Amino acid sequence: MTPAEIRDARADKSGRARDIAHSLGLAEAQLVASEVGLSAVALEAHPNKLIPALEPLGRCMALTRNEACVIEKDGEYSDYHGGEHATMTLNAGIELRMFPRHWRHAYALEEDTDKGMRRSVQVFDAAGDAVHKAYLRQDANLEAWEALRASLALSEQVDAPALQERAATEGPKIVEAKRDILLKEWKRLTDTHQFLRLCAKLKMNRLGAYRIAGVPFVRAINPQAIPALLATVQSSRTAVMIFVGNRGCIEIHTGPIGRLQPMGPWENVLDSEFNLHLRRDKITEVWAVEKPTQRGPALSVEAFDAEGGLIFQMFAVAKETLDTRPQWAEIVAELPSLEAV
Repeated sequence: MTPAEIRDARADKSGRARDIAHSLGLAEAQLVASEVGLSAVALEAHPNKLIPALEPLGRCMALTRNEACVIEKDGEYSDYHGGEHATMTLNAGIELRMFPRHWRHAYALEEDTDKGMRRSVQVFDAAGDAVHKAYLRQDANLEAWEALRASLALSEQVDAPALQERAATEGPKIVEAKRDILLKEWKRLTDTHQFLRLCAKLKMNRLGAYRIAGVPFVRAINPQAIPALLATVQSSRTAVMIFVGNRGCIEIHTGPIGRLQPMGPWENVLDSEFNLHLRRDKITEVWAVEKPTQRGPALSVEAFDAEGGLIFQMFAVAKETLDTRPQWAEIVAELPSLEAV
């Protein structure tokens, strides 16, 4: 479809851009890019350029998603730490881990809606799938918005981006012959970040390691227990860290969970500055995982989809000197096991 045909087709549809794009057989980036020269400006996509330009805007809503989960946080894009391979923001509102090689297409978009003008910066990967979106709030600094559009605009404004084929989700990678080495090295971990390096060294990945490790490191949880987990975290006011992301960006919520409102297949957290939308029917594997650290064991609940993609991780908020929290350990211990995986 040409950009004009995409615009015409979209005019006949309502709903979220992602769903409209899928209904038309398009990547979401194609839908947004069709507005270049009209309501959209193509931008430099690298977070080293983009994220610092977002900070002067003031409070925004940051959105990151995968196929089964969406996280939305209100805050500012402050305390940015740049880099070529991995970057991050570290603040109480918007906390992100970003992987620049997946930040391939970016747009500043202005949409006239029933609630007024909606302004956003939207970033997509090589296949045109959304990596991260930043939505301006009503009191945003519009001078900073115009400066962002002008300073980061690409010299060539293309309304039909060249996209690549979507990479398949990596399923579980298991090397049974190295299980003893995995368990031996797992016991020696002193930091959770060492775990993925260990998996890579053994030619495995996260889910593959979980499937063969067994107790005391992992326990398979019944996926139907996730709504009860959210409800218990909410009622106990347990402060948690929830990680939701995709190949290009991970967004983190730190704190308690407030209002829960299930709707159809969705489990929804609807707080004033934090929303979570989780498709429980997309969850096929859940693991309780314990990793040793210098500050005590770090215990997480991690959910995966049918292809082996990570949907979310949930940890307790660590104390100053400890990664372990007894209240969180009790909550996880009460989750029903899945007897056969």
